Amino acid sequence: MHEIRVLAPATVANVVCGFDCLGFALDGPFDEMVIRKLDEPGVRIKHRDDFGLPAAPEKNVAGVAASAILKAAQTDFGIELEITKNIKPGSGIGSSAASACGAVVAVNQLLGDRFSKRELVEFAMEGEALASGARHADNLAPCIFGGFTLVRSTDPLDIIRLDFPPLWTTVLHPQIEIKTSEARKMLPKDVSLSNAVRQWANLGSLVAGLAKGDYNLIARSLEDGIVEPVRKSLIPKFDEVKAASLEAGALGGGISGSGPSIFMLSNDAATAEKVAAEMRNLYSRTDIEFNTYVSKIALDGTRAT
Repeated sequence: MHEIRVLAPATVANVVCGFDCLGFALDGPFDEMVIRKLDEPGVRIKHRDDFGLPAAPEKNVAGVAASAILKAAQTDFGIELEITKNIKPGSGIGSSAASACGAVVAVNQLLGDRFSKRELVEFAMEGEALASGARHADNLAPCIFGGFTLVRSTDPLDIIRLDFPPLWTTVLHPQIEIKTSEARKMLPKDVSLSNAVRQWANLGSLVAGLAKGDYNLIARSLEDGIVEPVRKSLIPKFDEVKAASLEAGALGGGISGSGPSIFMLSNDAATAEKVAAEMRNLYSRTDIEFNTYVSKIALDGTRAT
């Protein structure tokens, strides 16, 4: 096998009350990556998009992640990565995670599926650290495993796939960029005990609601008193979008990752489309370009095609 094509899905991280530990995969959009085996060692990168990302592998998320798995495998060959990004960098729906996960899944296929999914997340974390300045896996885990995932620990890495009922997500992506590294600088340095307890309770009840298929409990649990209040100022009309989405029947939602995307969860496709219409109606009155996506939570993560 000398050439592999993979699709790496967009993801939503944090999921309101699960900062840096909770995430889920979307049915689209996807980054597309073609990897080719080279006789000489090293990583070469070709871009098939207009985002102007670095081609130098040590400055590119996919290049760093690919180098990590090649080093661990002690290969005597190199690779060429041809990347077509359909997930805009800085969108808040896991663009850097898709780059890193696409690279490691593709290399692993060339290696005859040598490494486990957990190990692939470890390698991908090297790339994610380049993008955000932190080794977190809340986007990476669902991008590799699919579905809903909880990262209990990153050292050692401990990932739990969560049960969940049928859920659809609606994503509004304003065409503005918020860098994850910059958004992390806004986070509060200290959190009161009362706020921490409320957040822990919401995270626990959200996981319970997912496991039980209790939509009402899921809706009550989608509350964040720590991160959302300080980051929502970066996203125009955030409060209006959230209020209109809830009025349209959404269970709840908030900032996707570090933003600027906003996601809302619904228990059926019709409601998710209604939420999308409300989002479009609100943002069409602004001078900000935007995209909307409606997707069922995907059972599969990054995959070879």
